[in-house]
Amino acid sequence: MDFVAGAIGGVCGVAVGYPLDTVKVRIQTKAKYTSIWHCIRDTYRRERVSLVSSVSFGTYHHCLAHICRFRYGSTDAKPTKADITLSGCASGLVRVFLTSPTEVAKVRLQTQAQAQTQQRRPSASWTSVAPALCPAPTACLEPGPKYNGPLHCLVTVAREEGLRGLYKGSSALLLREGHSFATYFLSYAMLCEWLTPAGHSQPDVLGVLVAGGCAGVLAWAVATPMDVIKSRLQADGQGQQRYRGLLHCVVTSVREEGPRVLFKGLALNCCRAFPVNMVVFVAYEAVLRLTQSLLT
Repeated sequence: MDFVAGAIGGVCGVAVGYPLDTVKVRIQTKAKYTSIWHCIRDTYRRERVSLVSSVSFGTYHHCLAHICRFRYGSTDAKPTKADITLSGCASGLVRVFLTSPTEVAKVRLQTQAQAQTQQRRPSASWTSVAPALCPAPTACLEPGPKYNGPLHCLVTVAREEGLRGLYKGSSALLLREGHSFATYFLSYAMLCEWLTPAGHSQPDVLGVLVAGGCAGVLAWAVATPMDVIKSRLQADGQGQQRYRGLLHCVVTSVREEGPRVLFKGLALNCCRAFPVNMVVFVAYEAVLRLTQSLLT
């Protein structure tokens, strides 16, 4: 049931967090935005705008169960913080193999509007020579988006950049997911333990809300630097390629924009993470408790 509960929690979380995730990616990949509100206004003006969670939660609990069985002889034994950390890290690493292609598609779809605008903008030398001519009405029509949807985006990337294009930024994604999911599950477990009333085995709904929200914030706080690099590497296929790899992307970004670039979107990540993970964990725990009550 961990897989089912995780899937339901993930669907609820995506519904809450996807709009802010779009703004986050654009802030991280485009230097022109000076603030969160600048990006939101620009995005709205221009565009009017779980399965993965199932795997993450399922992998975490299955890994934790195997560790407890191996170390203590029973899956019901209370795990240590090291056990939780290792299981959380494993769930993050497994998640990468599923999410890398979808992350590429997500970032390309979220940033293609800016790429189109830059391509349509005339150069200074052209405008100084003569105004743009429009010989026919159809010639002045703006080109449509390069990608028509997630599946079309994946097929286009695979055709133009090969299968390696679908796993662009996966090294940064590995570094992001491993320690962030270890932080995620460890902080949630510790907060639940602290927020559990005396004489009870688990926290109430308010405790789950607070623990889930705080766990999400802490996870994104440690994940944001690699999230910035991951987004830039994955968006790099639109137009001329700038970055040769993870290290080159880090060095180039820091040299051009300063160390603060690695924390672009941190405030937005944390603001998005709190409500999203409140919903994820409440839905997850509710499904688990419901199935347990039905089976007993």
